[in-house]
Amino acid sequence: MATASDFSKHINDGYTSKGESIILGGAILNGEALADTFVKVPLKTLNRHGLIAGATGTGKTKTIQVLSEQLSSFGIPVLMMDIKGDFSGIAKEGEEKPFITERHTKINIPYNTASFPVELMSLSQQDGVRLRATISEFGPVLFSRILDLNDTQAGVMAVIFKYCDDKRMPLLDLKDIKKVINFITEEGKEEITEHYGKISTSTTGIILRKIIELEQQGGDIFFGELSFEIDDLMRIDENGKGYINIIRLTDIQDKPKLFSTFMLSLLAEIYQQMPEKGDADQPELVIFIDEAHLIFNEASDALLNQIETIIKLIRSKGIGVYFVTQNPMDVPASVLAQLGLKIQHALRAFTANDRQAIKQTAENYPLSDYYNTAEVLTSLGIGEAFVTALNEKGVPTPLAATMMRAPMSRMDVLTESEIQQINTKSKLVRKYSEEIDRESAYEMLTKKIEAANQQAEETQESQQEEKRKSSEPSTDEVIGKSVTKVVTSATFIRGVFGILTKLFRK
Repeated sequence: MATASDFSKHINDGYTSKGESIILGGAILNGEALADTFVKVPLKTLNRHGLIAGATGTGKTKTIQVLSEQLSSFGIPVLMMDIKGDFSGIAKEGEEKPFITERHTKINIPYNTASFPVELMSLSQQDGVRLRATISEFGPVLFSRILDLNDTQAGVMAVIFKYCDDKRMPLLDLKDIKKVINFITEEGKEEITEHYGKISTSTTGIILRKIIELEQQGGDIFFGELSFEIDDLMRIDENGKGYINIIRLTDIQDKPKLFSTFMLSLLAEIYQQMPEKGDADQPELVIFIDEAHLIFNEASDALLNQIETIIKLIRSKGIGVYFVTQNPMDVPASVLAQLGLKIQHALRAFTANDRQAIKQTAENYPLSDYYNTAEVLTSLGIGEAFVTALNEKGVPTPLAATMMRAPMSRMDVLTESEIQQINTKSKLVRKYSEEIDRESAYEMLTKKIEAANQQAEETQESQQEEKRKSSEPSTDEVIGKSVTKVVTSATFIRGVFGILTKLFRK
């Protein structure tokens, strides 16, 4: 049996770093936490992405809270997508309780309470910083992938964007693109056919139905202006702490299309706008995506490919992305392979499928001389987890069952009045509260159609007037007819004969 001293040396050697690092907790051997055997993650590797997994109630949210607190303390902003709504307490100081004191005594980490700067954000009508984006910012390729269009339909979408670019018609919200689709299949059909080729009405009909589906999931609220600026995620407060931006998603759990649309657009926007950072000492931003299975379960193959591509490339911009889910099997293998930090809380083996999942999960972790990984996975307590990270050279660290440190902030949600206080003080709430509906494709096409209809009406009236005039006799004809009528009338004839008779008598 391995000795505690051998194990401590194994862990301390494996988790040594030259630069700054985050301490997650203390290593566990044979069910006991060892003092001064710290499990640490170098700041330098936190842009290598990660996974936080485990059954409900095993401590995933508190782990995210600990990570976010440590990142904020180093001046690194955080974006947290909070679907369950139990993360907001990080804005208030925690309270030291006996079980926290006992835990920190075992691992020999001092415990202090602290609060952290927070922005509360929303994709819907909830109070907070409103997050929006325009259709044009997505572009035809990404927008087509979100709608899960085939190649033919995506080609039509490219034509739609090209037409709007050529005509300088902004595509801002869903009513804009719906109006364009209706226009190119009706009033503008001949114009489109002449300049861009023939478009099938059945194809545009399918695209329109998919847009309506997205609209019904809340897309009409998300698409529009004022677009959210990525720089507003990167703020540091006056004390040097990074802001923790919490997107409250409790009201869109049943709208996975909107959730995945936002997530993918955000990652794409960050990738496009952020400069290359190379091998930096710490990340620029860390993103936690809670209930990640909602993305992957609903994603098409094209969307999965897009996510995989962005995950591969975005780390060079200094961005770390962390997926949070119950079972690591929820994350596609192609994405899982990109994740450097893995924090695995307990899994429960209630069924044969559960046991199979535990076996597969264990195979995703480094081999260890100190643990039977599959067995330990089912026996980990609340707030305990298997951890493996990357050291500063990019090599996986030893697998360590870890007693996680407790959050310094409140381990509970904010009250409604506390939420109101944060929103009232927020500069971003004021900045993004105004909805802008400037002239875009919808208004421009409406004017164009109205002008065309008015011109058609005027042309029709003019033609009718010409027809009416052409059917009326001319002045000469009227005079001629009048003269003829007079000359041929009986009175005129009698008068003429009367005059002639008088002349002949003479």
